[in-house]
Amino acid sequence: MEAQALVCDAQQHFSIEDVTLEPIAADEVLIRTVYSGVSIGTEFALIRNKISWGPYPLCTGYMATGVIEAVGDAIDDLRAGDRVYTRGNNVNAMALADGTRVSCVSGTHASYIAAKPHTTHGVAKLPAGVSMDVASMFVMPAVGLYGVDMANPRMGQRVVVFGAGLIGLGVVAACAHRGCEVIAVDLDAGRLAVAGAMGADHLVDGTTEDVGAAVRRVAPGGADVVFECTGIPACIDQAIPLCRTEGKFVWQGNYGADPVEFHFLPAHGRRLQMFFPCDDGLQPCRRAVLKNMAMGALDWGRTMSHRVAYTGAPAMYARINAGETSILGMVIDWSAAR
Repeated sequence: MEAQALVCDAQQHFSIEDVTLEPIAADEVLIRTVYSGVSIGTEFALIRNKISWGPYPLCTGYMATGVIEAVGDAIDDLRAGDRVYTRGNNVNAMALADGTRVSCVSGTHASYIAAKPHTTHGVAKLPAGVSMDVASMFVMPAVGLYGVDMANPRMGQRVVVFGAGLIGLGVVAACAHRGCEVIAVDLDAGRLAVAGAMGADHLVDGTTEDVGAAVRRVAPGGADVVFECTGIPACIDQAIPLCRTEGKFVWQGNYGADPVEFHFLPAHGRRLQMFFPCDDGLQPCRRAVLKNMAMGALDWGRTMSHRVAYTGAPAMYARINAGETSILGMVIDWSAAR
């Protein structure tokens, strides 16, 4: 079938292209995409070849909401018309008009998605009461919730969230819900303002403050848990010393395929526990954050700085790739696409 997709070539040029998808299999559903969420960290690691899931050209994106248009013969728990969210696009082939194969990684930035519901990265119904645009960004708060669940900070404990991007904001919200005292650290005043709205008790601007001194004013012996959420290797040695002795350090970011280094003695001397969350906690975490959105307990719409029509997506991606930092949370509206 015919669809439209956001495609990136090897020169990191972005365009909306007509593509051809294979018919769905018996264990798949066909979803007409309404919104797809943008993951700036992971997607641009793929776009810039920091990590690779397949050769160029690429169709990125790994979270979306939409409406089921068709179901395979083996599916009996979903039907046409269901509002759903999906963790990826499982098409066997996405091809340009000239026959060039497009790597679907994971390819949710497209007007149609073929997905296998009964997998770890499948499809489920949206809870009533959650808007499809905000819900399309469900992975980031789920990633944050998973890291918080692993490290298990308790009520009244002091935590540092190092980096207030979308994953860091998910950590802020999850820790605030647990009754922790949350210290958010970032270089951007706008992101810090959102962190405050999401529940951070203390905001530390690394461009104007000594981060270590600011943390010690709140937690003289160091924080009980530090979440390093930037995914930037150079930040690791800045974040580890913010932990207290016998505290916990969470490698919440994705540091890419290359080896990373950190100074041994600060972690060793503090006898730290370290946690390495990967992915978004699968369906339990996704279901939890979407339920909280629907109830109003997680006001994730505060993180949405940009909502763009699919025709405007290439220009926005070019701006992000050029280094623009004003874009925090972005969703792509596919409702008018073919």
